Order: sequence, then structure tokens, then C-alpha cells
Amino acid sequence: MMRTDGARLIEKIEGLKGILNVAQVVVSSLNLDEVLQNILHSAMAVMDMPAGTIALYDMESSQLELHAHAGLSEKFVIFDRWRASPGGLTHEILDRGELFVIKDTESADFFNNPLAIEEGIRSLVAIPLKIHKRTIGILYLDDFKPREFLEEKLELLSILTSFATMSIDHARLHESVMKLACTDGLTGLYNHGQFKKHFAEEVTRANRYNKALSIILLDVDDFKKFNDTFGHPSGDVVLQEMADMLRGLLRDCDAIYRYGGEEFTVLLPETALPEAIKVAERIRILVETESPRFLNAITKSSGITVSIGVAALPEDGNETLTLLKSVDDLMYQAKREGKNKVYWK
Repeated sequence: MMRTDGARLIEKIEGLKGILNVAQVVVSSLNLDEVLQNILHSAMAVMDMPAGTIALYDMESSQLELHAHAGLSEKFVIFDRWRASPGGLTHEILDRGELFVIKDTESADFFNNPLAIEEGIRSLVAIPLKIHKRTIGILYLDDFKPREFLEEKLELLSILTSFATMSIDHARLHESVMKLACTDGLTGLYNHGQFKKHFAEEVTRANRYNKALSIILLDVDDFKKFNDTFGHPSGDVVLQEMADMLRGLLRDCDAIYRYGGEEFTVLLPETALPEAIKVAERIRILVETESPRFLNAITKSSGITVSIGVAALPEDGNETLTLLKSVDDLMYQAKREGKNKVYWK
């Protein structure tokens, strides 16, 4: 008996040492996705489970979003967002707010997810990831056969998740700080610094792989006069609405930047000049026709317009400085020639 107790104590000490080693790995990164992947694989190792996921939780929408997974089919993980519906497993886990074990899913009334059943999940451990009594996510560990879970292992998992939640919180904070450094506070678009960085990268990529690249530079016409007449808060509304219109019009692969003041730039990867001109014209028309929608409440005016320059690699140059000067000259030419126009060579 004494030998057994001693062996258990030694095993527990070794387990805690292992957890400390794992914790060092988990807290070694500030990249959120890397942190979550480290947590998941560490937890799977602690519990000797072949599969698992981590989903982050948004309390306002009651929605979870999958961020890390291992050992599960593509069909299962393709549904990366879901709500915590009453009566379901996720709702049960959040409602209890503590480590949750299912030894055999076939005997659990609330385990009714068709995809999970089809995946063959027969047992699981789920634990809410909580910080300051606030649930920020759920860690799920899965097995494809019914099984028992040792209490000692579950205790180690609880310790691991305590480190995990702190790491997630730190990574999220770091992500927020990095986002603030990269984006414009008013519009939420990438800022001038990010434009210079991305533009250099895209030009290098286009030259290396012989790909097309186009750049659009647009400026809100008579913006100083607008600000002087209606005030800077109304000018801020214009810039915010401009950003929203651009986001709604352009593709996911296109990058939009607040270049400075009332100027915006758009990078169009693998887009030749003729197509970029069409995009620029759509932007011009959209601003002219849609701006009265948000300006009527402010100015009762007919709207605002933009002047746009369009340049492309290789037609207008193969270097960032050449392309930027070209598109800048074209935009100002559009202004000189009457505004509300698109110019290209």
C-alpha cells in the first residue's frame, strides 16, 4: 500500500514537472494561432487523446470560432463557426463552466451533433478556458472509442489550461497592439507604414514571378473646403464611409490603405492595367452615387467625388518609387482636368 501511494506521488510530481515544461512552450509565443496550437497538442499529450479542437468564444454573439484542430477530418472542421444553442453540447459545457467528461457519447442525451457522430467521436473531455471568471473559449479533446479518464490526468489538464488562458489573453493583447500599430485609428484600414511595407513586397513578388500588379491612388475632391464648411467631425464621417465603400467593393485579396489625409491607395495583386481601370471607374461611380446616402443628414448636398490615378507594373515601372510617382502624377492630373475622373497612361 505504501509503495503504491509513493509511486502515485512520484507519478504526480513527474506529471507536474511535465506540465511546467509544457507551460514554458505554451507561453513562449505571442502569436495567437501558434499559442492555441501549442496548447492543443500539449493537452492531447497530457490526456493521451488522438484528436481535439480549440474554439474561441464571443459572449455577445454566443458564437464560437474554431482556431486550432488536430486529428479530425476536413469535413468535420470545415464548419468553423457555430452558436451555443440550448440543449446542445456547447451550451451544456458553457452552462456548467467546469471540466466536462463524456466517457461514452452514445449514452449522453445532449450529444446530438450529426457531424460529431459521423466523425465517430465516442468519448471526450471539454474544459472552458476562463480568465477573470470570463469564458474566452473551449478546449475539446476527443477519442474514437469509449474510455475512462484518470483523475490525476484531469487535474494536470486543469493546471495546463490555467497557463493556457493566460497565454491566450497575452497573445490577444499583443495582437491588438500590433493591429493598432498597423492600422489607421479612424478608418480601420492599413496605415501608410503598412502600405510602404506591403507595396515593396508586392512589387518584389510581381517582378520575381512575372505577375501583374496595379495600384490605385484616390483623393476626395475639395475635402479641405468640406471640412472648413461642415467641420472635421463631418469630414471624419466621409473618410469612414469611404473606407466602408472600398471594403465592400473590392476583393479579399486586394489591400486598401489610408495613405494620408483624404488619400487612399489600393493594391491589386495579379491585376493588369485594363482591369484595374475598370475597378477604379467602379470606385468613382460608387462614391458619386452612394455618398448622398450618408451626406444628406449632414450637408443636404448632392454628395462628394474622388479623383483617381491608376498605374501598373510593368507599364508604368518596375520599382516602388517609379510606380508611386506615376500614380501620384496621374491622380493630380485628374484633379487638374476637372476632378471626378480616372486617369492612366
